[in-house]
Amino acid sequence: MVEIEYKNTRVKLGATDLVYEPAEDSFLLADAALEEAEPGMHILEIGAGSGFVSAVLRTNVKGIRVLATEINPHAASCAKANGVEVIRTDLFRGLKPENRKTSFDLILFNPPYLPTSEEEKVPGWLNYAFDGGASGRETLDRFLDEVRNYLSPGGKILVLISSITGLEAVKEKMEKMGFKVDVVGRKKISFEELMVVRGELL
Repeated sequence: MVEIEYKNTRVKLGATDLVYEPAEDSFLLADAALEEAEPGMHILEIGAGSGFVSAVLRTNVKGIRVLATEINPHAASCAKANGVEVIRTDLFRGLKPENRKTSFDLILFNPPYLPTSEEEKVPGWLNYAFDGGASGRETLDRFLDEVRNYLSPGGKILVLISSITGLEAVKEKMEKMGFKVDVVGRKKISFEELMVVRGELL
């Protein structure tokens, strides 16, 4: 199994045709999460893939509890191999809303954000890592519709989006849901700009 090292963390990678390989978006979200995470926090990563971001957090921030969810069974196995406690499920399914044990101080999500038509879908499990539906925001919208039910009072979310996704549409939805919204990370790559958007419950 191939490994990469980032921020003192060795992360095992799965087969690239089955598991999304950490890339610029993963690194940007990990860096933003390290800025937000504090000892004692209960943190949830949705769609953890290989477990890269959660593993980096566990190595670098002491005294946190990290739980992850992942729909792809190959990615979930990879995350487990990286020491991440992972539930194989779609987004928040399998977690009880508004329950003390499933109430988190920080929730992270790097959603599939590429606008994808039926003809553009990738065969197999890897499609879940890329397919953002026709708008590029379908999975993110589902996440935002549910996320408040799993946040502690004053909790925060970090979501990674692309300029392709449409920052203003994402901000507008988050603000309507009662979040104070800031962009806390940016990186230009080829034809798009990646952004980490923080939402803080007011």
